[in-house]
Amino acid sequence: MSIPKIETESKEEIIKFQESQLPIILGYLNSNSNFYRRLFNDNSININTIKTLDDLTRIPVTTKNDLQKHNNDFLCVEKDKVIDYITTSGTLGEPVTFAMTNGDLERLAYNEYISFLCADTTKEDIYQLLVTLDKRFMAGMAYFMGLRKLGAGIIRTGPGLQKMQFESIKRFNPTGFVTVPSFIPKLITYAINNNISLNETSVKKAICIGEPIRNPDFTLNQLGKKIAEEWDLKLYSTYASTEMGTAFTECSEGKGGHHHPEMIIVEFLDENNNPVSEGEAGEVTITTIGVEGMPLLRFKTGDMCYHHTEPCRCGRNTMRLGPVIGRKQQMIKLKGTTIYPPAIYDILNEIDYIDNYIVEVSSNELGIDELLIKIGSLYHKPDYEKNIKDNFRAKLRVAPEIEFYSPQEIAKLHFINDSRKPQVFIDKR
Repeated sequence: MSIPKIETESKEEIIKFQESQLPIILGYLNSNSNFYRRLFNDNSININTIKTLDDLTRIPVTTKNDLQKHNNDFLCVEKDKVIDYITTSGTLGEPVTFAMTNGDLERLAYNEYISFLCADTTKEDIYQLLVTLDKRFMAGMAYFMGLRKLGAGIIRTGPGLQKMQFESIKRFNPTGFVTVPSFIPKLITYAINNNISLNETSVKKAICIGEPIRNPDFTLNQLGKKIAEEWDLKLYSTYASTEMGTAFTECSEGKGGHHHPEMIIVEFLDENNNPVSEGEAGEVTITTIGVEGMPLLRFKTGDMCYHHTEPCRCGRNTMRLGPVIGRKQQMIKLKGTTIYPPAIYDILNEIDYIDNYIVEVSSNELGIDELLIKIGSLYHKPDYEKNIKDNFRAKLRVAPEIEFYSPQEIAKLHFINDSRKPQVFIDKR
């Protein structure tokens, strides 16, 4: 396995490298981005005085609202240089379009190439991609290009259709999955119902995308445990977004997603946009390196994470990103208790008779958050509601309202408005 040299350098050398990129990044934005040229002028920022990573704090942050309101002003190339148009999933608002050049696509392939290497992938591996490659979705294409660059085998099954997934496993003998982890329990249930011995299949590992499988201390959360109890898979957690065009992927140590400092500058900020210390949760804020089409400067992702700076036993000295503990905009204040959705999912995933669910937050006439959980369950016994509420009170000190539906009804709600990702959290505030 080959680790990029910069990722094994000392912390001081990594900072030195990133600071050498600042004049290139700022000069490019000033010359080509209408949005950032206006931001520099409006805030009287002389980009030549921004020489260190600490100096970045003198530049205002960019938000998702900026991207939504001024989407076209972020474009830095002529349209004839655009090869691919991508949109975000719109989880926290209206989807945003990203235009990618040929160079951006090469960068994306390299990012996934080194990310798969980080997750112990070799060219002998065969990965079954349980993700979409259509609907302007960046991630599926990125995984395909990264594996292709590495020389590994690829089976493009797409999401869902458990029967087809196992037919592909039997026919092609893949060694790994790339999948949303909440789909793996559905595969496990199908295997149990069809007398398939999971641990005798060729699949030995899974790159888990889109959802956390670990707690902040890196132990497996309830979803991760549910998978591990039934299927002896090596699980690799990841964190990525369309806006970053970069992934943080775990190595075999399972202690957080590794930062690729040649791809991105990362800050962790509090609600006042001040840097937080290690050991404090902060909002992941990124500056892209090497992006041509729509580079971003100090972009606040909305994701709250812990970060870790001690060297990893895998040989990398890069910062590691802990699992997302919640999205800033999705924070719920229920009866004085602050809750993020992952804490809710963890409780629900532990309860055997819950097949699926929707978490719905709204505001009452006084502007106070109210939480409703729609439960999909094949059976509904009288004590189920009390049992679920008791679990919430024991772990979060507060309990939501509960409604019961069939699993089929909840499954339809997951893809309302033709969304390409299952919508588990609905914010009506």
